[in-house]
Amino acid sequence: MFSQVLLMQVAIAAGVAVLATGLFLAPLSDQLDDQAMRRALAIAQTTAAQPQLADELTSTRPSADGPVQAEAERIREASGAEYVVVMDMHGVRWSHTNPAEIGGRVSTDPQQALAGREVMQIDDGTLGRSARGKVPLRDAGGDIVGAVSVGIEYDSVRARLIHAIPGLFAYAGGALAVGALAAYLISRRVQRQTRDLAFSDIAGLLAEREAMLHGIREGVVALDREGRIRLLNDEARRLLGLGDEAVGQPLGTALGEGRTTDVLAGTVGGTDLLTVRGQRVLVANRMPTDDGGAVATLRDRTELEQLGRELDSTRGLIDALRAQDHEHANRMHTLLGLLELEMFDDAVEFVGEVVGDHRATAEQITERIHDPLLAALLVGKATVAAERAVALTVSDSTLFPDRLVDPRGLVTIVGNLVDNALDAVAGAPHARVEVELRAEGRTAVLRVRDTGPGIPAGHHELIFTDGWSTKEPPAHRGRGIGLSLVRRLAERQGGSAQVAQAEAGGAEFTIVLPEALAEPALTSPPEPGPAREISATTTKEEPR
Repeated sequence: MFSQVLLMQVAIAAGVAVLATGLFLAPLSDQLDDQAMRRALAIAQTTAAQPQLADELTSTRPSADGPVQAEAERIREASGAEYVVVMDMHGVRWSHTNPAEIGGRVSTDPQQALAGREVMQIDDGTLGRSARGKVPLRDAGGDIVGAVSVGIEYDSVRARLIHAIPGLFAYAGGALAVGALAAYLISRRVQRQTRDLAFSDIAGLLAEREAMLHGIREGVVALDREGRIRLLNDEARRLLGLGDEAVGQPLGTALGEGRTTDVLAGTVGGTDLLTVRGQRVLVANRMPTDDGGAVATLRDRTELEQLGRELDSTRGLIDALRAQDHEHANRMHTLLGLLELEMFDDAVEFVGEVVGDHRATAEQITERIHDPLLAALLVGKATVAAERAVALTVSDSTLFPDRLVDPRGLVTIVGNLVDNALDAVAGAPHARVEVELRAEGRTAVLRVRDTGPGIPAGHHELIFTDGWSTKEPPAHRGRGIGLSLVRRLAERQGGSAQVAQAEAGGAEFTIVLPEALAEPALTSPPEPGPAREISATTTKEEPR
């Protein structure tokens, strides 16, 4: 590759030198011609200005030894002109370098000069090709009595041109030498930068790079030192939701403000950083490059995150079933004891209370929350809360109809907030979590309050950031995604997610979802009944 680049650059330098020399020589020839014609015209003007020449032309005959010939030859020898010809009004020569031509007519048309005009031209005459200047010859009264024609030998003009060529070639050779040296230095630098790879190798690597970038299932984003996007592979475009127009734009312009921009720009440090883009959970890694830029890779963990949440739901279901099994075993033992003691009336009363307690719990939820998915979720969460010694209650103002546009989205929001609240109050005395769900026209309003330690004022926005968490991550997935997804689900519907301090001292999360409900039916929903605590335990104290 080094020799190929060097030869190409030397050839280019040589071509430029030859072209520059030719471009310089072309106008030089014209300039020399013009100079020769102007010199001939000046000599002719000087000759015509001789006061005695017009008198001698009108008072003598043309002859080789006449005064006009003598004066013309004197001027020719003094000026170095090829010839000085003086002619009368009929174009008859009165002087010439060759005396035999005296008395004959001039070989070129003298009419312009005889008409009073000065003429410059390159023309052929009896002495060959020459640069000529012709002027009218006037007497003392200003009348034209003839003309003066002066010629500069064209061979002398050509000789000057040929004399200049070696100097031009010397300059061109020097420029070519400098260009060759520069080409050598540039080729050496290119060789070092390309690691002496041939053009075919570079082309092959480029083709392989394109195939690899657009074939892998990881997003690749390359940034320059100014933080502008200079490369996006197909997967990165899909994960980030960007098009071709994003290439060349700053990260903030292409992606907008947020954690994804901060992670890719390097504002947030670390490896395997979690971020949420749209509905996708991404894992990002960033590596700086030698030119001051960076290359970031993105992996889609949306499906893994969904599997993790399904695993959490399964574990929650198992916990609920275990709690119910534990409660059921205790109740069966109690019932067996009553029967063995032949306390049959007490046994019947106990069974009635247990059945009524479960029926009351389910009825309370379904009376206030008519959406079956939300009701089923809260029944399951109530069982888990009871197992963890947490009182899960529904607010007195809760009344929610069964006309959700996106019930799964709200189920995800409620489930995440309740789980976070249960974690926050775990182990606290008088642990309590309250859920409030209200419909205001087509707007759904959700509040989840707890009696935990609360959220510091400076962290009210930080807790909604991707990857931020105060808890240790479980083995199967990372922490810090739940609240971020809650806010994104709310914002996707044009709503909001906020946190504040609850009256009881814990945290109060408020989610507002405009247009979350379909148009209300003509019949009004039933009035809410009195608020009751949702609990999976019985009202009587039972042996464990």
